Amino acid sequence: MEAIEVILAKRDGGRLSGEQIDWVVDAYTRGAVADEQMSALAMAILLRGMDRQEISAWTAAMIRSGERMDWSVLDRPTTDKHSTGGVGDKITLPLAPLVAACGAAVPQLSGRGLGHTGGTLDKLESIPGWRASLSTAEMLDVLRGTGAVICAAGSGLAPADGKLYALRDVTGTVESIPLIASSIMSKKIAEGTGALVLDVKVGSGAFMKTLADARELAETMVAIGSDHKVKTIALLTAMDRPLGRAVGNAVEVTESVEVLAGGGPSDVAELTITLAREMLSAAGLSAAKDPADALKDGSAMDVWRRMISAQGGDPDAALPVANESYQLKAPKTGTLTRLDALGVGVAAWRLGAGRVRKEDPVSFGAGVVCHAKPGDEVVEGEPLLTLYADDATRFKRALESLDGAIEVTSPGAGAPDLFPLIIDRIA
Repeated sequence: MEAIEVILAKRDGGRLSGEQIDWVVDAYTRGAVADEQMSALAMAILLRGMDRQEISAWTAAMIRSGERMDWSVLDRPTTDKHSTGGVGDKITLPLAPLVAACGAAVPQLSGRGLGHTGGTLDKLESIPGWRASLSTAEMLDVLRGTGAVICAAGSGLAPADGKLYALRDVTGTVESIPLIASSIMSKKIAEGTGALVLDVKVGSGAFMKTLADARELAETMVAIGSDHKVKTIALLTAMDRPLGRAVGNAVEVTESVEVLAGGGPSDVAELTITLAREMLSAAGLSAAKDPADALKDGSAMDVWRRMISAQGGDPDAALPVANESYQLKAPKTGTLTRLDALGVGVAAWRLGAGRVRKEDPVSFGAGVVCHAKPGDEVVEGEPLLTLYADDATRFKRALESLDGAIEVTSPGAGAPDLFPLIIDRIA
């Protein structure tokens, strides 16, 4: 085949055959198709779209570009969760040990943050000694010993996706739903999990800003899972305000441990329990121990401590603390009606909690702690947010990102217009 034939077929609105898709993905992975040719094809896909068969075939081709993990030697069913990312989204940290405490195995391959959305590995690496890079054999040992593992995906998992993802980032083709869906699902299916629950975020702090786009992405991913015989369901959840009160790395670990201890912010605890129940049900363990009970009796915390220790971390170690702090105070007395997730996320990023490029370091102690959430009553002059940074010169730029992100109305003005925490379920 010739790359130009595939490009022209999609440019003109045609449907790519399975043979064309297999060839172009394989050839691009091997370097036989140039970046500029794949860029043109990605743009054609963005503009023309793909049908379900094309998306499923594209996903399968990316899976075949690398290894596929197999956890069949485990004595319990596997289940996993993927979030499309947001601000304060630390759910993976309490969720993986919670689901393991209820009888499933959770092989959770996670990533690092980029821009205003945080990364699970960055958060966990704030724990002294904790190690993200594990071999498949090491993953299996941790799973056997604790029931849950959270680590980085190896380079052998869907390498075609890694190459294409980097290309999309610099060619204006990130927003293509077929390419987003196949990117996420190729890695999750290659990960070898038997069931998958998707947390598709909606709102200013999410990749999908509108409910319509989030629903289309969720439905596309659920269809891919079905086509590849992986039980998949999706929840649409709110990201128009930060999730929980902590946004950063070490501060989010602290909040996650509070949830595992049976406390923490109500929205984080509710979403963690809801996703855990969905994961257990998808794995055929709906009659297992209820996740809410595993938080109350300490069994989820026990798994967390064993999991962190198994990956070299010290669950009792003090977490990094930023050198500098700044309190943003309520401008007036009234009801906090808006705390925009994007504004808070960008503030945390500018404070040093995030990165611009994948190779950039992060500050583990940097971040934002919210002392009030939308709907809360606030008092003029009382702390609304505390900003943390290792360098005080970062506060100015962080505060600029919060201009217009906070609104306080007169007392008794009514409830803010927000998405419900859990908007819909798609299966």
